[in-house]
Amino acid sequence: MSPADASTAGRGGALCAGRVAVVTGAGRGLGRAHAMELARQGAAVVVNDRGVALDGSPAGPSPAAEVVAAIEAAGGRAVANDDDVADWDGAARLVATALDAFGRLDVVVNNAGVLRDRMFVTTTEQEWDAVVRVHLRGHFAVARHAAAYWRDQAKAGEPVDARIVNTTSGAGLLGSVGQAAYSAAKAAIVGLTLVQAAELARYGVTANAIAPAARTRMTETAFADTMAAPEPGRFDAMAPENVSPLVAWLAGPASAHVTGRVFEVDGGRVALAEGWRHGPEADKGARWEPRELGPVVEELLAKAEPPLQVYGAR
Repeated sequence: MSPADASTAGRGGALCAGRVAVVTGAGRGLGRAHAMELARQGAAVVVNDRGVALDGSPAGPSPAAEVVAAIEAAGGRAVANDDDVADWDGAARLVATALDAFGRLDVVVNNAGVLRDRMFVTTTEQEWDAVVRVHLRGHFAVARHAAAYWRDQAKAGEPVDARIVNTTSGAGLLGSVGQAAYSAAKAAIVGLTLVQAAELARYGVTANAIAPAARTRMTETAFADTMAAPEPGRFDAMAPENVSPLVAWLAGPASAHVTGRVFEVDGGRVALAEGWRHGPEADKGARWEPRELGPVVEELLAKAEPPLQVYGAR
């Protein structure tokens, strides 16, 4: 945050003034950018990061403290947390950190993740479990504890205007060659988001997901050719900071009417992703014989929109 930005933090005109947000995986990359932007918009932020390597292995002290220091230096409020978001008790402690430090919780931004890129046929059980655990279970556990808090607040008659912002991926929307576990976990997060939106609306909670494209530790390795930094003075379309304004808007009161949506966001582009819909159909009104279905399927395929190509497919 610049001094000019810091001067608006916490003011009534800031987008998230008075709100409290948890951001997971917030020590680097997208999570760091989200935490900084939320603080710039007036939110108090719990900066969660375990300080692990890209594959989830130990990698020294967590960078969360550095992010907290940067937020505080700019006039914002933040605390660090290094709990494992995919651990049930760790996720509960993360939510409790927000309540203990700031007295409330309004926003959960689920961002933490790891990679174990491998072609499907060579993916090991351990690699699959590690990726699904952090991405999917991590999204579930933190939001589940937060939702229980919001439900209790609503049942006690307290006003609730809460947000869940999940992180899916283009890999979750279309698939990505060499990323079977990651694609599956990110696709599951979309399904989770839709159910959260439907079930939690009664408590004053919205749930949306973003599918970002940005230069991070994950993408620099997998997509080095498209993630290079631009020449000095040119717009950096792959900077993580480009994604965070949408996160901040979704975290604020103005987004109360938006739920169950998936946004693709990168550079200066924001787009709604439109998912599965009921397509062409044929109804015999009776049980089909297997031999009848070949022509039926061919007719349905001819009427349907062709699927978009999986990322990395040739």
